Amino acid sequence: MERQELRAASSLAAVFSVRLLGLFMIYPVFAAYAQGLNGATPYLIGEALGIYGLTQGLLQIPFGLLSDRIGRKIMIVLGLLLFAAGSAVAASSGSIGGVIVGRALQGAGAVGSVILALVADLTGEDNRTKAMALVGLSIGASFMIAIVAGPIAAHFIGVAGIFWLMVALAFVGIAITQFAVPDPPRLVLHRDAEAVPALIGAVLRDPQLIRLDYGIFALHAMLTASFLVLPGILRATLDLPVQRQWLVYLPVLLASVAIMLPAIIVAEKYRRMKAVFVGAVAVLVVSQVLLYFGAGNLAAVLAALVIFFSAFNVMEASLPSLITKMAPPDAKGTAMGLYSSLQFLGIFAGGIIGGFAQQHGGDGAVFITTAALALIWIPVAATMAQPSYLTTRLIPLGDGRERDAEGLAAKLRQVPGVAEAVVIAEEKLAYLKVDAKAFDAAQAQALAGAP
Repeated sequence: MERQELRAASSLAAVFSVRLLGLFMIYPVFAAYAQGLNGATPYLIGEALGIYGLTQGLLQIPFGLLSDRIGRKIMIVLGLLLFAAGSAVAASSGSIGGVIVGRALQGAGAVGSVILALVADLTGEDNRTKAMALVGLSIGASFMIAIVAGPIAAHFIGVAGIFWLMVALAFVGIAITQFAVPDPPRLVLHRDAEAVPALIGAVLRDPQLIRLDYGIFALHAMLTASFLVLPGILRATLDLPVQRQWLVYLPVLLASVAIMLPAIIVAEKYRRMKAVFVGAVAVLVVSQVLLYFGAGNLAAVLAALVIFFSAFNVMEASLPSLITKMAPPDAKGTAMGLYSSLQFLGIFAGGIIGGFAQQHGGDGAVFITTAALALIWIPVAATMAQPSYLTTRLIPLGDGRERDAEGLAAKLRQVPGVAEAVVIAEEKLAYLKVDAKAFDAAQAQALAGAP
C-alpha cells in the first residue's frame, strides 16, 4: 500500500480495535459479576451480555447509509459517543436492568460499517483488499487479547472498572479518528465495501449466502451462551477464581491458533475449503458434547476449550472468505453488511437462549442448546456449493467506456480468468470475479481503458 493508504488502514484498524477490545474484555468476567447485581437472574444476565448485539445488528447498515449522506467521521464520532455513554451507564448501575440499558446503548454505536466504508474511501481499488485484511486481522487480535486481558483487568479495577475503561477507549478512538485518520477527498458508494439497499433482497434470496449467514449467527450465539457458564465451570473444576482464569485462556488460545493456521492453509492453498469448513462444524459439536458430559473433569474441559476455539478461529477466518467468494461481484459489500448484522444478532440470540436455558435447566441445558445449533449447522454446511476460489477485482473505466456498460461487461467476461463481470456506469467501475491464477489483468484493463 502507499504510505497514505497504510496510514488510513492502520489508524482505522486501531479505531475498530479499541472499541472491540473493551466489548470482548467483558465476556469472561461478566457472568460472575452480574450475579451480584440487583434483580439478576440467569436469563437477565444472558440478556445483558447479549443485548448489545441486537442494537448493533439492527443499526449496522443504517449507520453506513447515513454516513454516505452526512459524513464518515461524523458518524464514527457519534457512534463512539453512544458507546461511551452506554459504558458509563453500565459502569454506574447497581441493577441488572441498568446494565441492560447501558449495553443496549453501547451497541447503538454501530460504527463497523462506517469504518469499512471510510477504508474504501481512502484506498485505491488495487490495495483495498489489503486494507480490509488489515482491519480483519485487528479484529481477530482484539478478540484474543481481550479474552486474556479481561480477567487480569477485573483483578485490578473490577468489572465496573472495565466499563469505565471502555469509556476511555471510546475517547481514544475519537482522538484517532479526528487526528490520525486522513479526511477522505470525497464520499463514494463502494459496492465492494458497503451495503446497497437495492441489492439486499437479492442477497437474502441467495441460498449459499444464507447458509453462511446462519453459520456466523450460530457461531456467535454459541460463543456468547458458552461464556455464561464457562467461568463457573472453570472455578468449580480448577478452583480458579474468575480473575485468574486468563491462565487457562492464554494457552488455550495459543494452541487454537497453532491448530487453525495449518487448517486455513490447507483450505485455501489446496482448495479444500468445504471439507475443512464442514469438519470444523463437526468439531464444534464435539466440543459442546465434551463440555456437557465432562464439565467436572479437568482434562475434558481443557480439551473441549482447545477444540472449540480452534474451530471458532477457523470459522472466523473462513466465513468472510467464503462470503467474498460466493457473493456477486457488485454485491460483495451488501453480502458482508448482512453477514455482519447476523453476527451481532447471533450474539443477542446466544445471550437470550443461553440465559433462558441456564435458568430453566442449569449449565448442562446451555450446552445442549449450543450443541443443537451446531448440529443444525452440519447439514446447512454440508449442502453448501463448492467454493469457486474466485477473488473480486475492481477496474476503473476510461472516459466514455461506461456508455456501453452491457457490451463492455460481455467483453470482460471473455478475458481469461474472468468468471463474472458487472459494469456500473455511474461509478465508472467494472466489478469482476476472477481466478487469480489465470486472470489476464492487462487485457481487462485495456478493454476498460483503465487510466
